[in-house]
Amino acid sequence: MMPGLSEQIRRGVLAATCALLPASTLAESEIATSYNSYGYPGLIDMPVATSRPDGELAFTASSFAGQTRSTLTFQITPRLSGSFRYTELKDYPTATGLVTNYDRSFSLHYRLIDESGLRPAVAVGLNDFLGTGIYSSEYVVASKTLTPRLRFSLGMGWGRLGTSGGFKNPLSVFSSKFETRPARAAGQGGTVRSASWFRGDAALFGGVEWQATDRLKLTAEYSSDAYPIESPSAFSRHSQVNFGASYMLRPGIDLSFRYLYGSEFGVQLTAALNPKHPPAPSGIEPAPLPVLARTSAAALSWPASATEQQGFRARVAETLSDQGIRLHGIDLSGDTARVEIENTSYPQEAQAVGRTARVLSRLMPAHIGTFVIVPIASGMPVSELTIRRSDMETLEHDLDASWKSFARTRIASPAGATMPMPGRYPRFDWRLKPYLTPSLFDPDNPIRADFGAELTATFEPGPGWEISGGVRKRLVGNLDDSMRISNSLLPHVRSDFNLYDKSGDPAITHLTAARYFKPGRDVYGRVTVGYLERMYGGISAELLWMPDNSPFALGVEANYVKQRDFDQMLGFQSYDVATGHVSAYWDVGNGFHAQLDAGRYLAGDWGATLAVDREFNNGWKIGAFATLTDVPFSTFGEGSFDKGLRISVPISWLTGEPNKTAYSTTIRPLLRDGGARLDVGGRLYEQVRPLREPELQDGWGKFWR
Repeated sequence: MMPGLSEQIRRGVLAATCALLPASTLAESEIATSYNSYGYPGLIDMPVATSRPDGELAFTASSFAGQTRSTLTFQITPRLSGSFRYTELKDYPTATGLVTNYDRSFSLHYRLIDESGLRPAVAVGLNDFLGTGIYSSEYVVASKTLTPRLRFSLGMGWGRLGTSGGFKNPLSVFSSKFETRPARAAGQGGTVRSASWFRGDAALFGGVEWQATDRLKLTAEYSSDAYPIESPSAFSRHSQVNFGASYMLRPGIDLSFRYLYGSEFGVQLTAALNPKHPPAPSGIEPAPLPVLARTSAAALSWPASATEQQGFRARVAETLSDQGIRLHGIDLSGDTARVEIENTSYPQEAQAVGRTARVLSRLMPAHIGTFVIVPIASGMPVSELTIRRSDMETLEHDLDASWKSFARTRIASPAGATMPMPGRYPRFDWRLKPYLTPSLFDPDNPIRADFGAELTATFEPGPGWEISGGVRKRLVGNLDDSMRISNSLLPHVRSDFNLYDKSGDPAITHLTAARYFKPGRDVYGRVTVGYLERMYGGISAELLWMPDNSPFALGVEANYVKQRDFDQMLGFQSYDVATGHVSAYWDVGNGFHAQLDAGRYLAGDWGATLAVDREFNNGWKIGAFATLTDVPFSTFGEGSFDKGLRISVPISWLTGEPNKTAYSTTIRPLLRDGGARLDVGGRLYEQVRPLREPELQDGWGKFWR
């Protein structure tokens, strides 16, 4: 028999009294915040008011009573975390009987108040506010540390968290609309049900955490979730009290065992990492060359003959190449050396600039007092950094060398064309590398993947010209096993993706010719023609206006494309479309970047995409996006609109060695046809932004590395 309202209130008052007692022995908390079975900060099933470390990315997999929840959680800011959850529910009741249901849901957890003195930490949260609503709930919770190893939490929940021992909603004193909660309507998900938030019956929940040892934590909680959908078809509840034990196998990996609702045993595995803390230490790259003062006898004079000058350029190019930098062009005029470089190694462009300045201090004639270093992207000069040679000589060993050298460096957007050195063009490069292509959330098989080899080649006939292609061959995988047939009411611009997986082995991933140019000081351009991506070929043109020292940028892109054959070789299908967008970019600050794209998508629908990413100084990127178009939710189909997460992991973070490549993936709950955008390579914003002053400043700590 479930505890009545009076018993819940008695327990709540007693717990709240304990939580507010003075803790004279209170020291810094030694209790780590855990992830609950839903993957957000919590006890076992219930939430807590504390948060995980800023920037942490965690994966949790929990299972009990035929329910398996897999959750990806990101601590977006020190106070805000977001979770994406994929759940398999066996014995799920429907009108036709018990089935296995696959559900996707999102959660947000925000810490409103920090713990201090007698004041507890307070947090508020929303669960399943964008999915089908199976787990739809809201909560307010307070947590108080009683001793360094003991913490108590007490909260109030609505929705799912108000189904056991519920009572009249206290918020009804403000409006009668809080008294009832709209019934969960069967549907395809993807709509925000804000009309249900904090409405209907409320209930109390709470629990206690005891950090028994540095590795072992014991937890007990009183749950306010009656599992109204799953019980009794999936399991029987005999109690609302749950018990759990969590053991840290190693830092970042926890294994938990639970006894839940008086009838079921559960298990959970949590694996967490923080982009701020790489597994491999930095600095594995070879040490930079020391600065050579002009008083040294090694300082050179400018060669007189053309042959000697050619040998001098070759010596500079060879020395820079040893540092992982490609020399694009060099010119000496008066007391100034202008050097154009291509950074082929370092994630931080400032490190390439610093190493170039060191090389110039060793090789330039003594009368050269100013270095002008110009980073080049796709044959376009992006920034022009003017560095005094005397600053290199005096600041190399200064304790405040980083900020002093940046303050003395003048950064501007260069005017005019590049000056490539003889022999830079033409150039041919090729690479053979492995690839991994995952496919998630297919109800027939939620996890699929292909692994194979990819051969890519690039030919640069001249400045700003690039001809490139790629071919893939699958070695192992099961993407071609998918038997799903698209039921989309829109043109099948993306939903036939499995037909490409079945037929395209081997496949031409792209085969394009591109022209990059700079029509104005702060304007960049691109025209690309060919097989632009695995599903489309045609022509794509882009212009980007990006002032050097501004957080804002504007771009426009226009494309005319035709759908490729499923075998991804040289043929086309009959579908063609004109598509394009106007884009606004904003560097919000603190590592956050926002992008708004408005225009026409591949299915002919009109709308806009908003994307927000958090970028770490070491190159990690984690973000989310959502697209709304004029396609009605009912026509779009399951999910209602396009949305997803994207993650980019730099290889250098894993190895500690200089490397500009990264593994990137996009996680979509569903891949539908509405809001689908062309996936053309070489877009300008991501090429130009790392070479501008704000990004150079963010990475200037590596200038002397």
